[in-house]
Amino acid sequence: MKPLMQPKTFFIHTIGCQMNVADSEQMAAALAPLGYSASPAFESADLVIVNTCSVRAKAEQKAFSILGRLADLKRSRPDVIVGVAGCVAQQEGNRILSRAPYVDIVVGTQALHRLPEHVRRVAVERCRIVDVEMGPGAPDFRPHRAPGPVCRFITIMRGCDNFCAYCVVPYVRGRETSRAQAQILHEVRDAVDSGAREVTLLGQNVNSYGQKEGHGTFPELLARVNSVPGLLRIRFTTSHPKDLTTELMECFVRLEKLCPHIHLPVQAGSNRILARMNRGYTREHYLDKVSKLRDTCPGIAITSDLIVGFPGESEADFEQTLELIQKVRFDGLFAFMYSDRPNAPARRFADKVPEALSRRRLHALLALQDEITFTRNSALVGSIQEVLVEESGRTKASGPPQWVGRTPANKIVHLQADPDAGGFGAGSLVQVLIEKAMAHSLRGVIKGKPAAGRPLKGGAQDAA
Repeated sequence: MKPLMQPKTFFIHTIGCQMNVADSEQMAAALAPLGYSASPAFESADLVIVNTCSVRAKAEQKAFSILGRLADLKRSRPDVIVGVAGCVAQQEGNRILSRAPYVDIVVGTQALHRLPEHVRRVAVERCRIVDVEMGPGAPDFRPHRAPGPVCRFITIMRGCDNFCAYCVVPYVRGRETSRAQAQILHEVRDAVDSGAREVTLLGQNVNSYGQKEGHGTFPELLARVNSVPGLLRIRFTTSHPKDLTTELMECFVRLEKLCPHIHLPVQAGSNRILARMNRGYTREHYLDKVSKLRDTCPGIAITSDLIVGFPGESEADFEQTLELIQKVRFDGLFAFMYSDRPNAPARRFADKVPEALSRRRLHALLALQDEITFTRNSALVGSIQEVLVEESGRTKASGPPQWVGRTPANKIVHLQADPDAGGFGAGSLVQVLIEKAMAHSLRGVIKGKPAAGRPLKGGAQDAA
């Protein structure tokens, strides 16, 4: 596609999940051939895109709040192009133009590959475009990536077929479709060639990757990604407990680049609530999977998602959730109050939990998990952890340089270099002495750097 006559700048504000972060990266890469480069702030950009999330009411409200701020920008600079992408765009469509008439482009989750042509048309014709067409699956959308972060997100599948009672995803991202392994591997190699050392494979339920299309299993895909030269670490999210197989569990031992961390959303600790949520497993089934994971890969970090205040949740149901947290002792949790979402079946449930009660339960749950997380972090004080340095952190004027990285178990580490550690930077694997545990992270000092390209676990070096 030919560039516009003059260089332009864009600013993308991303709300929500890692899938949205990946989509924003794709949009940024797709705009480059038009002559667009990134702007540090929306006030100075020629194109502003709000990439939205509608999984919870609060995220949707945040999107419209940001759009409200853009009204003043549009009044002062009428030539600025304002776009809305993501799940709210897909959900609301033309209603966004009624609510925010200064928006120029509304592009849904399956239309991102058409964003460049929409931007070009609006720039020339000054028209308004709404494109929320959904089909059996959008074309593969993989623009070439410029040099970027050490850690990248790679989308391996889109949509969801599970239809959990609280969830809007099947309605705004469509039914589950998986990308071909060749396309995914090409994108992983592109990411590594442009500086990535870690990739996170994304899908609503990566455990069911490839089953509908015959693309092979998720463990098979992981094995092929593990062989990409120059890649140091692999992560993935999200796993659905009902589809977690023994074969996938064994990958944590068999594949040296696969990090020993799994995000395994449980959502509730009560069988009655799990059934109402249409989750497809019981409390006992979930605990059995956790036990098998820890037997297979001792020391694996397990994080999860929980919803409090789901319609009909009693005090006894909530106590069972707290008991499950105590039993599993997660490394971390993302917990939220239930909120009605358009099209989701639970919106029609009559027995809603009062917001004040949901809020009290959320605070109690988070307090319990904070205590567990701090205890688990404290157990690492005095140990040596291998950390992938991701970016520079805040540095005091009088002190040594500060950096931020993560352990294989996905623990965030704020670190500084020992004078004898030698040179390092983003993308380095370094040995770190953990000196302090904090509520949600660790602090340490770099004590050494392993050889570049050394695998995460014991085993063969990168395959050619």
